Amino acid sequence: MSVDTGTAGGAAAPAAHAPPGRFELAPIAGVLAREWALYRRSWKPTTFAAVVEPILMLLAFGVGLGSLVGAIRGYDYIHFLGTGIVATSVLFTSMFPGLIDTYVRRVFQHTYDGMLAAPVDVRELVTGEASWIACKSGVYGCAPLLVAIGFGLPASWAMLLVPVITFVTGFGFALTGIWMSAAVPSIKTMDYIISGVITPLFLIAGTFFPIETLPPWAQVAAKINPLYHCVELVRGTAFGTDVATAAGHFAALAAFIVVVWCLAVFQMRRKLID
Repeated sequence: MSVDTGTAGGAAAPAAHAPPGRFELAPIAGVLAREWALYRRSWKPTTFAAVVEPILMLLAFGVGLGSLVGAIRGYDYIHFLGTGIVATSVLFTSMFPGLIDTYVRRVFQHTYDGMLAAPVDVRELVTGEASWIACKSGVYGCAPLLVAIGFGLPASWAMLLVPVITFVTGFGFALTGIWMSAAVPSIKTMDYIISGVITPLFLIAGTFFPIETLPPWAQVAAKINPLYHCVELVRGTAFGTDVATAAGHFAALAAFIVVVWCLAVFQMRRKLID
C-alpha cells in the first residue's frame, strides 16, 4: 500500500519550513491585544518600578550632584540630566523586557509555540512584542521629563515629539533585547549582556555628561550608540536644534531598527522553527 505524500500527515513537516507569507497587521494587532490583557493584571507594580526608579535617579544626581556641578552647556545640570534620563529610562524599560520576558516566554512558558500555532509568523510575533514594549517604554520615558519641567525646565511645543522619540528608541532596543534573548545559550549568560552591553550603553551616551569630555575613541563609540541619538533628540526638543541635525539622529535610529529587526527575526526563527 503506497503512502500519499500529499495528505495532511505528509505535508505537515514541509509546511513547518515553508517560506513566510505576506506580512500582515492583523496578527500584530492580536499580539498587542494579548499583551494589553496581560498588562491590565499587573500594570501597577510594573508602572511603579518603571517610573519611580528613573525619577529617583534624576533627583539624586540632579539635585545632589547638580549642587556641585552647577551648569553644563549653559543649562542647569538637573535640566541637562533630566533630558538624558528620559533616554536611560527608555533603555531600561525596553531592553530588559525584550531580553528577559521573551526568554522566559520562549523557553519556560512556551508561549510562542502556542502563538505560532495561530496564523502568526515570526516576523509578526517579533514586531508585535517589540511594539508593545515600545509603547510602554515610550510612556514611561516621559516621566523624568515632567519632573525636570517641575524643577524649572521650560516647556516647549517641541516636547510633544518626545513620546515619538521614546517609542522609536524603545522599539529598537526591544528588538535588540529579543535578538539577544534568542542568542544567549542560557538565562545565566544574560549577566554578560547586562554588564557588557547595557551598562556601557547608558554610560557612554551623553546622559550624565557631554561626550565632548571623553577621549576621541570614546566620542566615536558614543556617536555609534543609538541611545546617544535619543538623548540628542530629546535635548533638542528642550534646548533647540536644527532640522538637519534632528533628521540625522532619526536616520541613525531608523538604520538601527532595520538592522536589529532583521537580527531578531532571524534568531527567533532559528529558535522557534528551524
